[in-house]
Amino acid sequence: MLDIKQIRENPQLVQERLSGRGDKYNIQPILDFDRQQRELEVTRSQLQARSNEIADSIPKKIKTGSDPKGAEILALRTEGKSIKATLSELEPQEKELKVKIQELLLTLPNLPSDSTPIGKNEQENVEIRRWGDEYLPQNPNIIDHWEIGEKLGILNVERAVKVAQSRFVTLIGAGALLERALIQFMLDKQTQAGYVEVSPPILVNTESLTATGQLPKFAEESFKCADDDLWLIPTAEVPLTNFYRGEILRQEDLPIYYCAYTPCFRREAGSYGRDMRGLIRLHQFNKIELVKFVHPSTSFEELEKLVGNAEAILQALQLPYRVLELCTGDLGFSSAKTYDLEVWLPSSGKYREISSCSNCVDFQARRGDIRFKESGKKGTQFVHTLNGSGLAVGRTMAAILENYQQPDGTVRIPEALQRYFGREVL
Repeated sequence: MLDIKQIRENPQLVQERLSGRGDKYNIQPILDFDRQQRELEVTRSQLQARSNEIADSIPKKIKTGSDPKGAEILALRTEGKSIKATLSELEPQEKELKVKIQELLLTLPNLPSDSTPIGKNEQENVEIRRWGDEYLPQNPNIIDHWEIGEKLGILNVERAVKVAQSRFVTLIGAGALLERALIQFMLDKQTQAGYVEVSPPILVNTESLTATGQLPKFAEESFKCADDDLWLIPTAEVPLTNFYRGEILRQEDLPIYYCAYTPCFRREAGSYGRDMRGLIRLHQFNKIELVKFVHPSTSFEELEKLVGNAEAILQALQLPYRVLELCTGDLGFSSAKTYDLEVWLPSSGKYREISSCSNCVDFQARRGDIRFKESGKKGTQFVHTLNGSGLAVGRTMAAILENYQQPDGTVRIPEALQRYFGREVL
């Protein structure tokens, strides 16, 4: 959530930054409600002060000889009653304005960082680097990952549709083992990098989704339980970030690094074409998520480290990839700066997203009221939160099935994964 003080003091800058995101965001209603609320607050404070003054003066005047039933005391009491009546009207008005401001603030995305490239859409993202050209497959007859998966008997879509609906898959035998091997491999790599593994709830409440920015804007893309205030998580970022919602940490506690394996659930509305098949866009998928709580002064440095942690998985698996810096028009709702990692999928001749690493600065912490206190200093500050995939498991499997595909129809297992999988070839 944006700071209302920042909007109030720098409205033009905030509006310009929001306009760079591409959608039409208008902060004027917030400014209008904020002005009305502050005017009411001033009026209410003045009236409350006068009411207190009257309450104090009446007994003093009576004590010094004023007639308790005289005109002077009667006038003061009449004025006091009038002020209380006015206050009883102003207080709900002010409360209503505060609610309106809060509701509007929750609809605004984060402001892009100063270093985020300006652009309209994904076509204007900036490629930072590529890695692994020497590992690009030489097999000219690579088929789609879902096709080789079905031929190997490790992936079945029809049975998943039977028990659920489209956009689900079933992994069988070596397919299930390969996914489990990848999960363990990724968790081992990230815990070795300093992350603490967590197994969080995969059902969360509305307040949790609101704190991380999925609600209210993305309600239609989420799965909600009909009879409870519980939602299936779109990513482990949600429960991990909300661990400290409403809490004050100590500066000595920072930085905090968490990683988690969870299933993730998304409606993936609007996707089409090749994405409707295979492991790229599913309603249910598995992912290793990385989340950081850090001091504001180090958050952009921590973002670079986070990207490196995600890259380490692809490098260990020797999967070619590239790193993109997202432009303002392609940033996620809660992010101030984002890098995407895209892995090479030879069947389509394209790089496809496999990890998105973001610095949300104080945006989520402000929504979730996550603060820290520095020793010897008064007051508290909001922490900065970061998150990223380390990695999306299904997409990693898809990349292996394609990049390691052999002319004879087998699939080699990356060397780093062989001790987890137990054999060298599918």
